[in-house]
Amino acid sequence: MVTLAHISDIHIDDTPRSVDRTRAVMRHLAALPGPLAAVVVTGDIADHGLVGEYEIARELLDSGLPTIVCPGNHDDRQAFRKAFLREEETGQGARSGSGDGYGDGYGPVNQVLRLDGLTVVLCDSSIPGRPEGYLQDETIAWLDAVLAESPGVPTLVGMHHPATVLGVPYVDEIRLREPERLEEVLRRHPQVVAVLAGHAHTPASTRFADRPLLVAPGVVSTLLLPAESTLPIPLDLDLPPQISLHVLDGDRLTTHIRMVV
Repeated sequence: MVTLAHISDIHIDDTPRSVDRTRAVMRHLAALPGPLAAVVVTGDIADHGLVGEYEIARELLDSGLPTIVCPGNHDDRQAFRKAFLREEETGQGARSGSGDGYGDGYGPVNQVLRLDGLTVVLCDSSIPGRPEGYLQDETIAWLDAVLAESPGVPTLVGMHHPATVLGVPYVDEIRLREPERLEEVLRRHPQVVAVLAGHAHTPASTRFADRPLLVAPGVVSTLLLPAESTLPIPLDLDLPPQISLHVLDGDRLTTHIRMVV
């Protein structure tokens, strides 16, 4: 049995609020008495994509556990590589992949983490300067190749943007574009147990490509449903940060949501 912590949308900025909430989450994980296999972080690490924000985030997320992180729509690929990944230091055991071999730093930041009996693959769904998501051709090809390397190993595939509607109009308008391209890859690889995402700032579960699609809650805030709020962007800043804990037992994945108070 393997347990992963899944966090998302920490949005580190120049205020103590985001730092304090992220620190509380990491302290909670460190205090758990049972073993965690890894920490998965599905994007929006920095609020403004600044080098200083990534330097703070890197220190906060340094738990000593294997950690894999992908960018979100608030992130800047160049600054993310420079200040968070430090280029060759790819997230404590995670392997980075980019079709341009980094080049000018603007190519997608794709990551794979291989654990004992489990592979976690994170794709960069960010579009520089845009809120919605898209998996570039090189990312789609990279994902297909990575999944082909270990056909018998249970695998989680994740990214920042959810690949389907969640019933929250604000998020649904800026979800992953052309998700059928991702679906085609997943259907070729039956070892993919579930798809992970962030972006929505609310815990949610639905289906995509005949698999669970599991959205992590937001650390910095919680987005409310239309039934819960009439605001155009219904963010609740007062609810405590939340995390997901994914438990993989064989090919069965069970998800638990925890508030950090």
